[in-house]
Amino acid sequence: MNMSFQEMVDLASHGLISSGISKRAAVQTAQFLALAECDGIASHGLARVAQYVSHAKNNRIALQAEPKLLKRHQAVALIDAGDGLAFPALRYATDLSVELAHRFGIGLVAITNSHHFGVAGHFTEASARAGYISIMFGNTPAAMPMVGGKKAIFGTNPIAASFPVSAKDPLVIDMSLSAVARGRILVAAKKGESIPHGWALDASGQPTTDAQEALQGLMVPLGGDKGALLALVVELLVVGLTGSRFSYEADSFFSAHGNRPQVGQLIITIKPDLAGKNIFNQRLAEFLAVLYLDSDIRLPGQRRFKQRSLAMKNGVEVSELLISEIQMGMK
Repeated sequence: MNMSFQEMVDLASHGLISSGISKRAAVQTAQFLALAECDGIASHGLARVAQYVSHAKNNRIALQAEPKLLKRHQAVALIDAGDGLAFPALRYATDLSVELAHRFGIGLVAITNSHHFGVAGHFTEASARAGYISIMFGNTPAAMPMVGGKKAIFGTNPIAASFPVSAKDPLVIDMSLSAVARGRILVAAKKGESIPHGWALDASGQPTTDAQEALQGLMVPLGGDKGALLALVVELLVVGLTGSRFSYEADSFFSAHGNRPQVGQLIITIKPDLAGKNIFNQRLAEFLAVLYLDSDIRLPGQRRFKQRSLAMKNGVEVSELLISEIQMGMK
């Protein structure tokens, strides 16, 4: 079925509200899920509604949580997501980080007691469109081993970074530190499809192309040992500055039952005028001019923006199976 952005927001928000989640949190969450669909990132779109509803019904999230500012000192702040859905806290944190960067040149906002946070690049993109550099880190439930290990210690621990480009869409680098985002395996499992070799290992540590086996096993780190070490960097930064759970302490997002994940995120926003008012824009323009000499390049973020523009005009095809899954959750 073809659905507009607003129709997807309505479907997702009604599904979330039916589970007892507050209207404010449901609508804000639904907006980001619908935006992910428009961007062609289905793994972080409407497929997550049933997951969030199952968490709501099994006390894995606080239904009426409101983000709270726990601490603020000059350019740094700590926000408590209150065990609720992550999106209201992250919207608050993004706006606050821009405010701090405007005042101090840099703003660092940490979020604790949080949950799955969708497309990390959506938050850094917002800051970049306001004229700021933004970097985001987050830890997630354990899915990857340490170098040489066979036990899940780290999550896929996404990283996003966005850079403003004068009079154009920003550059948006957004990636998990596994070979692919785990949500892509979720989508394949829902469709009964296999996954490519090299994405995941089964529960015994053997390579698998079975999506269901992959969800019970391990993700392969991006770039092997280097990906695992980058995940370690994210883990220590996020947990150390937020006081959140380590990845191995949080039960899987893909399970209806378990503890409240209480993972964390970290947003760093920078006013790009340290070397001079227009230096950043000038140097970035020079760099992009060199990149454009290669006609085959694709700048990070451009594919999603093109997809978004088309989706906002023509709508998005959403499977009847997924719509039915959301509607069934309302009963």
